[in-house]
Amino acid sequence: MAMGFDFNEMNKTKKTLIGLGLGQILSLLCTSNAFTSSELARKGINAPTSQTFLSYTLLAVVYGGIMLYRRPTIKGKWYHYFLLALVDVEGNFLVVKANQYSSITSIMLLDCWAIPCVLVLTWMFLKTKYRLMKISGVFICIAGVVMVLFSDVHAGSRAGGSNPVKGDFLVLAGATLYAVSNTTEEFLVKNADTVELMTFMGLFGAIISAIQVAIFEQGELKAIHWSADAVFPFLRFAITMFLFYSLLPILLRTNGSTMFTLSLLTSDMWAVLIRIFAYHEKVDWLYYLAFATTAIGLIIYSMKEKDEEEEREEQRKKLLDEEEGQSLPDTSL
Repeated sequence: MAMGFDFNEMNKTKKTLIGLGLGQILSLLCTSNAFTSSELARKGINAPTSQTFLSYTLLAVVYGGIMLYRRPTIKGKWYHYFLLALVDVEGNFLVVKANQYSSITSIMLLDCWAIPCVLVLTWMFLKTKYRLMKISGVFICIAGVVMVLFSDVHAGSRAGGSNPVKGDFLVLAGATLYAVSNTTEEFLVKNADTVELMTFMGLFGAIISAIQVAIFEQGELKAIHWSADAVFPFLRFAITMFLFYSLLPILLRTNGSTMFTLSLLTSDMWAVLIRIFAYHEKVDWLYYLAFATTAIGLIIYSMKEKDEEEEREEQRKKLLDEEEGQSLPDTSL
C-alpha cells in the first residue's frame, strides 16, 4: 500500500512539474505576443486582425493536414467551432487594438479580468461549484483591476499610451471574450478531439479574419512600408501565437485552469520587469499596489482550486474503499 501511495505521489509531482514547465512556456509566449503587438503599434502599424490572420492560417494548415491524414469522425458541431472562432478573433482584435492606446503593463494585468468572467461562465454552463475562499480571491483580483483603471486615469499621458482609459476598456472587453473562448475551449478539449478543435478554430478564424481585414484594414496594409523591420514582427507574432494555441489544450487537459492562471500571473511579472529594465519606462506608483493586489487574488484563487481538486480525489478514494469493503464476503458465521 505504501509503495502504491509513493507511486501516486510521484506521478502527481511529475504532472505538476510538467504543468509548471508548460505554463512557463505559455507565459513566455503570451509576453512575447504582447510586446510584439506593442512594438508594431509604436511603429504606427495598426492592423490587429492582420496579425492574428497568419496564426489562424497556420493552425488550419498544420492541424488540417493532420486531420486529412487521419480521416477521423467529426465529433463537434461546425457552428460551435464557428462561434468559438468568432469570439476568439474579436477578443484578439480588441486586446491587440488596445496597444495603440494603453501601456503593455496595464494591458497584461487587465487580462486577469478573464478570471472572474470564467468563474461566472463555468458556474452557469459547466456547473462548477466554487467555495468562499475562491470567490474571495476573485473579488481581490477585481479590486486590482479597478486600481489599474485609477492608475491610468491618475498617470494620464505618462501611462505609455495616447488614451489609456480607452485602451483599458478595450482590454476588459477583449478579456471577457477570452473568458468565453477559454471556457468553451476547455469544454471541447475534454469532450472532443484536440486536432479537430485546432483545425476548425484555425479554419474559421482565418476566414473571419480575412473578411475583417478586407473590410477594415486594406488601407493600413497598403500604407505599410514592407521592410524586414515590418515583416519580422508579423511572422514572430504568428509563430508564437500558433505555439500558444497548440500548447494551451495540453495544459487545460492535464492540469486544468489552476496552472494556466499561475502562468498568466508570471507573464504579468515579466512584462513589468521588461518594461522597467529593458525599455526604461516609468510605472505609476498605484500600478504596483494594483499588481500586488491582483497577484494576491490570483494566488488565493489558484491555491483554493488545487485544494478542491485534492478533496475530490480524497472523496473518490473514500468511495472506492467503501465499495471494496461492501464487496468483501461475510466470514462472521
